[in-house]
Amino acid sequence: MSHKRLYIIRHAKAEDHVLKEKDFDRNLIDKGRQRATLIAEKLKQDISSIDERTLFLSSTASRAAETAEIFSQILGYPTDKIKWEPQIYEAHYLVLLKCINEISANYDSLLVFGHNPSLSDLVNYVSDRYVNLKTSNVACLTLEEDIDYSILSANTAHLKKLIDG
Repeated sequence: MSHKRLYIIRHAKAEDHVLKEKDFDRNLIDKGRQRATLIAEKLKQDISSIDERTLFLSSTASRAAETAEIFSQILGYPTDKIKWEPQIYEAHYLVLLKCINEISANYDSLLVFGHNPSLSDLVNYVSDRYVNLKTSNVACLTLEEDIDYSILSANTAHLKKLIDG
């Protein structure tokens, strides 16, 4: 069994939060779109292939969804295949882990798009290194041999690389 790959991607830079609008509806700003494009291009050099054994899993919040769509265009992943997961928004990292644990072992690569602090907390929980993901950052992890997404848990993955621009 080959090592499963997990990419944890924090959404790109979004509009500032204002009280009269919902945080959920905040959109990316131009700087965020540009940075997401740059980071996705760097990730493209690291990913061997995007195919039917790849899954994109994203929060439904506007800024995460926009980020997932930018990455899908650059990496050649069909946007209509993105799995939208409302639970990712404002989730505790253990809720996020539960979402990942429900992913089929048929997938070799999983790209998760969401929010801090849960994404950084998740990486810190499942891996052997500490990170604090900034906007558009990608934590590239490999799961230990014979570990699939259903049994991913504490210290069962290795942070191979942080793509931070």
